[in-house]
Amino acid sequence: MKEQYTAPDLDLKAFNCPHCHAYANQEWSTMRAEKKMYGASHGYYLNEFRVSYCSSCARNTIWNGQNIIFPLSTTVEPANIDLPDDIQQDYNEAAIVLNFSPRSSAALLRLAIQKLCKHLGESGDNINNDIKNLVAKGLPPQVQKALDTVRVIGNESVHPGEINLNDNREIANTLFKLVNFIATKTISEPRQIEELYSSLPQSKLDAIERRDNA
Repeated sequence: MKEQYTAPDLDLKAFNCPHCHAYANQEWSTMRAEKKMYGASHGYYLNEFRVSYCSSCARNTIWNGQNIIFPLSTTVEPANIDLPDDIQQDYNEAAIVLNFSPRSSAALLRLAIQKLCKHLGESGDNINNDIKNLVAKGLPPQVQKALDTVRVIGNESVHPGEINLNDNREIANTLFKLVNFIATKTISEPRQIEELYSSLPQSKLDAIERRDNA
């Protein structure tokens, strides 16, 4: 069974920890950076950060707004190993830059989806149309819903690989899941079924062929 994966998100009570990668409960607190003026009796806040404490490894993750600033590494669901190598590279690079720039991460993932659509025989010119065509060919309608969620939250006019000012960590995390979901339904599951079918005894395969040709 596939292990549960939940991407880190601000104030979420449980997610996969960027330190130990375990799915664990998180306790939240606030940390303020304070600067005291010379001779003043009271300081003033320079900035406010959120801190999540992992119940699994007892380490802290520090957030500046929606961005993780410590640790520098992040955790996302690993790329589907059946993806073509160049798409896996885009996916992994998107994971590396997620903490620094969710917008850049989302742009790389939109490019990965465009490449994936081309790999599946679509034009790659318009992600929405490509996904619609794939749904018509048998891809689960949930993919269309996932894509529309990203489209509505983001900007309908954005092109694959372009920076979208409306993109954030939530949209990037949705795109990570979308890439893997499409790959699972269009590449991994058909391959697994074909391998199982091919493992049947030749006599059984011949009988199935005779039945289908009758």
